[in-house]
Amino acid sequence: MNITAIDWAIIAAFFIISLLIGIFTSKKAGSSAKEFFLSGRNMPWWLLGVSMVATTFSADTPNLVTDIVRKNGVSGNWAWWAFLLTGMLTVFVYAKLWRRSEVTTDLEFYELRYSGKGAAFLRAFRAIYLGVFFNVVIMATVSLAAIKIGGVMLGLSPVQTLLMASVVTVIYSSLGGLKGVLLTDFFQFFIAIIGSFGAAYFILDLPEVGGLQNLLSHPNVSDKLDFVPDFDDPNVYIPLFILPIAIQWWATWYPGAEPGGGGYIAQRMLSAKDEKNAVGATLFFNIAHYALRPWPWIIIALSSLIVFPNISDMQAAFPDVAVDKLGDDLGYPAMLTYLPTGLIGIVLASLIAAVMSTLSTHLNWGSSYIVNDFYLRFVKPEASDKELVAVGRISTVSLMVLSAFLALALSSALGAFNILLQIGAGTGLIFILRWFWWRINAYTEISAMAISFVVAIFFEVINPNLGLIDIPDNQAYLKLVYSVSITTVGWLLVTFLTQPEKDEILLKFYRKVHPAAFGWKKVLDRYPEEKQDMGQLPKEIGLMLIGSIMIYAALFATGFWLYGESVNAMIATLISVISGGIVLLSWKNLR
Repeated sequence: MNITAIDWAIIAAFFIISLLIGIFTSKKAGSSAKEFFLSGRNMPWWLLGVSMVATTFSADTPNLVTDIVRKNGVSGNWAWWAFLLTGMLTVFVYAKLWRRSEVTTDLEFYELRYSGKGAAFLRAFRAIYLGVFFNVVIMATVSLAAIKIGGVMLGLSPVQTLLMASVVTVIYSSLGGLKGVLLTDFFQFFIAIIGSFGAAYFILDLPEVGGLQNLLSHPNVSDKLDFVPDFDDPNVYIPLFILPIAIQWWATWYPGAEPGGGGYIAQRMLSAKDEKNAVGATLFFNIAHYALRPWPWIIIALSSLIVFPNISDMQAAFPDVAVDKLGDDLGYPAMLTYLPTGLIGIVLASLIAAVMSTLSTHLNWGSSYIVNDFYLRFVKPEASDKELVAVGRISTVSLMVLSAFLALALSSALGAFNILLQIGAGTGLIFILRWFWWRINAYTEISAMAISFVVAIFFEVINPNLGLIDIPDNQAYLKLVYSVSITTVGWLLVTFLTQPEKDEILLKFYRKVHPAAFGWKKVLDRYPEEKQDMGQLPKEIGLMLIGSIMIYAALFATGFWLYGESVNAMIATLISVISGGIVLLSWKNLR
């Protein structure tokens, strides 16, 4: 690529501003652990919502979408579109519950909801498992995307790319804490949006693509435009649509789309000024994540099918890219090499922003687990705030180093995505029910973790080598069905075979969080003096469904307008506007 001085100046300015934000917020962030990890619980919805969007706008996200579109068409995106249902459930049901809990991290929840050694084990184990191992895998997939972008667009080696991407991120994340992350996310979000929309607009105008109409009518593209897959072949529509919309969204656990909220989404809800700001932040996030951002990525992915129909075409165009890094996800950075001077700088800055915003969030989030849920809870309960911040900064650097090494060994973002879904299969329903069903206990969650992990290892490692269960390649989706079924049956059996939590623990949680009393009635009936507030759960679930319709309609309306299908576009737009009006009017009456 022809990277000019103008492009480098734009990139340099981006790095300098990000560093200055970290330096600006470092003094306040270092004053206490609560400031470092929750920014004083005083953040407004708009800043938190933009940060959530920026975090999930990782450099590997457009690569993942490109991989999906090139393999399965636009309808393949239901693999992640289905998670909107999880997100809207969090908006209207769980956001306010998390804020009421007043925990520092979502793992601290375990010792609020459960008790004894089981609760302590859950908190300690998941602090290391999620904070270190799982978190490192996520950051490695982000770093992998950076490696591919750096190799294709800048001709950098993987090590050079990782050094450039991680050094500035580690500096401002370790200095500024969560507030530094939030403010840089806000700045990086707008750079990322401008870059993605600008890139899509220019790429459509390339002679090779020939404009929007030529793109949509091209034989390489025309059969990949449907919003839902072909229902003539169950081996196509079941994994691409039925499974995500019927099972995956509530049964699997994935960062940013956790059933019942959790992870860095919970961290931001916990740092909100109040419940209304927590709800507003998650609502903005879901609207922007699913309705605003996908189409520029999809357009570039479809364009890549014209310019680079096969992986071999990309290999010929970019011979310096390592063979193990070649894949359909390379189509996105490959198309960006066609951008002109100036726009190249903005797009590169936007991609760097996407990498840095995600890495910084995961660094701060993972570090919060290590510090609050392991070091402070089990290693040194008497540690001072100064010491906790120091440990947080050290763990931030360590997590980045570990993820960089793992990134060098990975080859596909989609492969990592599927493995993570498999490991969390069957656990999601617990995260939804534990707020509303008194019978769930610590051993429910321990058994679900263990069973889902063993089942994932069986299907991903043992069975391919031994062939104990015959699963045809075109029915690989059965692995998720088996995993969810086995794990769910397993944890339900454990739940009923073990003792429930003591009444005093359950009552303490109920009084603190005030969940709808439907699933707590058996306990509350033993204490007539306790108020049984049934809440507004049916209305909240109704708003979750209407809100989902609103966002899906907006997503498809955009697609119909692009496709030139005016009637369908107007219908979808009207549905979105009406649904949005219902959500807005009803939301004001929620308590």
